[in-house]
Amino acid sequence: MASGQESRKELDRKAREGETVVPGGTGGKSLEAQEHLAEGRSRGGQTRREQLGEEGYKEMGKKGGLSNSDESGGDRAAREGIDIDDSKFTTKS
Repeated sequence: MASGQESRKELDRKAREGETVVPGGTGGKSLEAQEHLAEGRSRGGQTRREQLGEEGYKEMGKKGGLSNSDESGGDRAAREGIDIDDSKFTTKS
């Protein structure tokens, strides 16, 4: 069985070859870079949830889930008659 240091070296080698080895670490050119990217992305989502509140965060996700390469989530929601309350997106003080 490989030691932790040996497995980290193997993961770092794969990352340097362009493979994503850490969930959320897409784009990182090394294992350490991917770890930092994943941590920052996770923290960013948590911060946004705190700013908007749980209900606003869910509403924003609903709108984003409707978007595609042809139209925005807001446009699609309007076309399909899906109610999205944009007032919930305001940052809570």
